Amino acid sequence: MYLGVPREIKDNEYRVAMTPGGVRQLVEAGHQVLVETGAGEGSGFSDAQYQESEARSVSTAADAWSADMVVKVKEPQPSEYEFLRPYGTKEQLLAASEHAGLVDWRPVLVTGVGARTRQNR
Repeated sequence: MYLGVPREIKDNEYRVAMTPGGVRQLVEAGHQVLVETGAGEGSGFSDAQYQESEARSVSTAADAWSADMVVKVKEPQPSEYEFLRPYGTKEQLLAASEHAGLVDWRPVLVTGVGARTRQNR
C-alpha cells in the first residue's frame, strides 16, 4: 500500500502526521510512504531523516495525495478539496463539528477518527 504524508497547510499547524520512525515501521511491513518535501520541518524532522527511513520524497501536495491512503493531522483545507477522491481513504483527526459539510461533500472513507470535546466554562 502507498501512504501519503502531505505537508500541513492550516495556519499555525506545525505537526506532521507521521514521524520518520513511523515511516520506517511501515516500510519494514512492506508499504511505501510518500512524504511531501518539508512536511516534517515544523516538528523538527528533516527531509533527510525521512529519506533515511526509506520514505519517497515527493515535491508536490498532489503527489502525496495520490497515495492509496493519506495521513494528516488536520482536516483538509479548501485548497486541498480537489485532492479528495471518491471512496478514497483518509486517516486523520477529523474536526467534524468545524467542517461538517466536508463529510457530505464527497464520499470518502475516514478511518481512525478521533473525537474532541470542548467544555464551556
